Amino acid sequence: MGEVICVYRILPSSPEKFDSMKKALEELKPDRIEEEPIAFGLKAIKLTKVIPDGPGEQDELEKKIESIDGVDNIETVMVSRSL
Repeated sequence: MGEVICVYRILPSSPEKFDSMKKALEELKPDRIEEEPIAFGLKAIKLTKVIPDGPGEQDELEKKIESIDGVDNIETVMVSRSL
């Protein structure tokens, strides 16, 4: 079984929740986490994580992200099989 690279853009529910949301996302041990400016001081998190290519793995990761306090919206930027 291979691996899948998942990239998400995660928006906070408010600018005040950004730091706590980022800290909680870091606990998921992403392979990369970046701050991405949106507008008027609002920032999003761009999270990259490599997960096993198995049934339900991506859904499980998305549920973990959605359960974090302060997460308003998750956008899938890219999903690709790793080499």
